[in-house]
Amino acid sequence: MTQHIKLAPAGTPQAGRFDWGKLFLGLPTIFWFVCLIVVPLVMTLILSFASRDAYGRIIYEWSFQNYIRFMDPLYLQILWRSFYLGLFTVIICLLIGYPLAYFIARSPKNLKPLFLMLVIAPFWINLLIRAYGWMILLRYEGIINIFLRRIGLIEEPLQLMYNDGAVLVGLVYVFLQFMVLPLFATIDKMDWTLLESAQDLGAKPFHTFRHITLPLTLPGIIGGSILTFVPAFGSFIIPRILGGSNSIMIGNIIETQIKTARNWPFASASAVILIVTALLGMLIYVKFSGRSLMGGD
Repeated sequence: MTQHIKLAPAGTPQAGRFDWGKLFLGLPTIFWFVCLIVVPLVMTLILSFASRDAYGRIIYEWSFQNYIRFMDPLYLQILWRSFYLGLFTVIICLLIGYPLAYFIARSPKNLKPLFLMLVIAPFWINLLIRAYGWMILLRYEGIINIFLRRIGLIEEPLQLMYNDGAVLVGLVYVFLQFMVLPLFATIDKMDWTLLESAQDLGAKPFHTFRHITLPLTLPGIIGGSILTFVPAFGSFIIPRILGGSNSIMIGNIIETQIKTARNWPFASASAVILIVTALLGMLIYVKFSGRSLMGGD
């Protein structure tokens, strides 16, 4: 018996009908996306081309003076410091977080929730409290200096605070969870039989990791790197507490221009530069990481 299947012509309503039901269900998401993301970004962009008078009032006029002012070597140095501190934060978090996520993923099922809870536990403590906790550890008469002096390793306290090293330690501590959780989600879903097959075929551990584990976990690496780099690049609490005036980042510039100088246009221009720089850095990283894994030995 031959069955004839009738296909609706391309011009009929069934073929080209728009699904208004899906659009209606997505309206709340679209509404909040526009209100909370698109509108603030557009307002920041518009404000970055404005200026202010002597009393801090905003004058809406088309001008590039805020971006020209940011080209001062002082601000460019701060932007560079923010970039490399964010980059090193990603690298250190990846070196620490990847083995940790791998260990949790390979742990027995009854222990995984416990290990994940220990990773997430710092989120339950306010960021300021955690930052001041590191201040107690690193300050001139802090716990670390007292311990080193008592065991005889140093005679005078070390200057562990108010430098880039202290800021980097704080950033790694605060944003390590942003790297571990995406990595764990990716590693935990891996097909472990592929690793067993590679071992049965005589592949060495390094080649197994290079050709199987690393490509399969690349989405977690990219996701964790982005989630870590963006907040670390724009951080202002950690640099203010642990870095002081010696390790100012671009987030501190934006905060100072808004709260103290009342220069909203320059703060907006700084925010736009921060966003653009972060996007460019992420695009370069994603493109480079994809090419490096696609290439051969």
